Amino acid sequence: MMKYFDENTIENLNHIYKINLINSCSGYKSANLIGTRSGNGIENVAVFSSVTHIGSSPAMLGFFLRPTTVIRNTYENLKETGYYTLNHIHKNILEDAHHTSAKYDASISEFDVTNLNSEYRNNFQAPFVKDAPIQMAMKFVEEYDIKANNTILVIGKIIGLYVKDILIEDDGFVNLSKANIAAINGLDGYAIPQANTRFGYQRPKLQTHD
Repeated sequence: MMKYFDENTIENLNHIYKINLINSCSGYKSANLIGTRSGNGIENVAVFSSVTHIGSSPAMLGFFLRPTTVIRNTYENLKETGYYTLNHIHKNILEDAHHTSAKYDASISEFDVTNLNSEYRNNFQAPFVKDAPIQMAMKFVEEYDIKANNTILVIGKIIGLYVKDILIEDDGFVNLSKANIAAINGLDGYAIPQANTRFGYQRPKLQTHD
């Protein structure tokens, strides 16, 4: 038995029910904290579940932002300075990481209202999240306006990558399950994947003819 929602039904659902339904039906997403610092030195860190791979050469990642009609300190800071960090969320910081979704004024740093700690590496402009198993120094490249729903795709280049040694396998694969790194289901559901199944690069099967 499956429950069916047509387009009209979806549009008329209770607001909270609808955003939970549509945000979770797409599947598990990456769980990251984006760290920024304003031009006058105020740190910001916020949870994002929309980080996606853009390309490996050059190494680029993107993430989506909802409309900028409300407070978007992350966006304002990275546009002002051109730099930000991506930090993977792990099991030990789930509650504090999720709290960064609260909309604080730009004058308040989420590092000050949680147990998350910032750290700086190699004189990079933006703060990393201390003890995150994977930390990326990002440089803003470009953005695209999504006219259909007034969101923004922000694209950045990886200019520095820090990965715990034990996570990197011989072929370069980063085994996230070894670090209890989280995934997000919907807006507020967190899961800790415990294993990886890899099948390697696939090629077409040779066809035989009788």
